[in-house]
Amino acid sequence: MAKIVKLNPINQETLIQTNDNILCALLKEDLQVMEECGGRGMCSTCHVYVTEGMESLSPLNRREKRTLEVITSCKTNSRLACQARVIGDGVVIELPPGMYISAMGDLETLIGRRAEQDILHPLDGRVLVQAGKLITRSTVNLLKETQGKASQYLSQTTEA
Repeated sequence: MAKIVKLNPINQETLIQTNDNILCALLKEDLQVMEECGGRGMCSTCHVYVTEGMESLSPLNRREKRTLEVITSCKTNSRLACQARVIGDGVVIELPPGMYISAMGDLETLIGRRAEQDILHPLDGRVLVQAGKLITRSTVNLLKETQGKASQYLSQTTEA
């Protein structure tokens, strides 16, 4: 049976099947979710806040708890969309402000521009470039280095 999930601040509702995760709802609405870890609960790119209906979600698992511990913008109502399965009605989530960069080509095109919104670190969600700040070549190099570290971390945790 389908459940309704409300997405804020975009004020949209979407139907997903019982026991599907919140990530399915985000992707169904064509939201730009990076899925750096492939939905394994090891990055922060699908981090959301549950403003209503926490009891209508599956409980936190060990991996999700460990990942949430390192996300700098984590709150008591934080969940990873890839791990939180919808089992009841009344789930309302809030998408955190900011964006993740998904490809090096995207980074190169940003040099010399001001960030339209915060650019976030894919593993811990911290702000790498604040909204309104100029994106410089050194900033892009820092982001490239960060992405390389993220990829290395994720490949190591897959092998373990």
